[in-house]
Amino acid sequence: MTRPNLQIALDQDSLEDALGIVKQAGPEVDVVEAGTILQLQEGVKAVRCLRHMFPDKIVVSDTKCADAGGTVAKHSKDAGADWMTMICCATIPTMQAAKKELNDLQVELYGDWTWDQAKKWREIGIDQAVYHQSRDALLAGEVWGEKDLSVVKKLIDMGFKVSVTGGLTVDTLKLFKGVPVFTFIAGRAITGQDDPHAAAKALRDEITKYWG
Repeated sequence: MTRPNLQIALDQDSLEDALGIVKQAGPEVDVVEAGTILQLQEGVKAVRCLRHMFPDKIVVSDTKCADAGGTVAKHSKDAGADWMTMICCATIPTMQAAKKELNDLQVELYGDWTWDQAKKWREIGIDQAVYHQSRDALLAGEVWGEKDLSVVKKLIDMGFKVSVTGGLTVDTLKLFKGVPVFTFIAGRAITGQDDPHAAAKALRDEITKYWG
């Protein structure tokens, strides 16, 4: 089973703070993400800076795009993004327009999406999905469990490369043992720690422990 990627999600309010963190944690991660909050504050230059800092890593533009797919995807691609996120409520034409500009799209699964929608995403060639507990859900007391694993496994069976995120810690990674997760996305588990490098290394070591 292939070892899952480790991705850092940068959702700081300033580019300066985000770059200070990723400079420390970057050597331990496979994927660097310009998060939605960071891009709302700083724009696509956050993507451009990450590409400049990490020319050999995967860079994600986490726009959660819902409309103007072609335009948003072009801006992300021109800034150096390899992947871009689309929100699951975006229309199929919006996703298709984005895919013409940037082929590797990820569908972010929020709220009331359906399996029929997921089938349509696969039909238009989208093969990445991001499954997560939202920040608000976690604050409301939700935790990872079998209900989440069953959805992740079904998405994988459909042919999706599934990334998981939302309150992940070193301790929660073992819940996914034996599941071919594509990428573990960590935000505050790295960015909220006193030593981002050590925090990222601990997550990477735990992934290696279970996936080799």
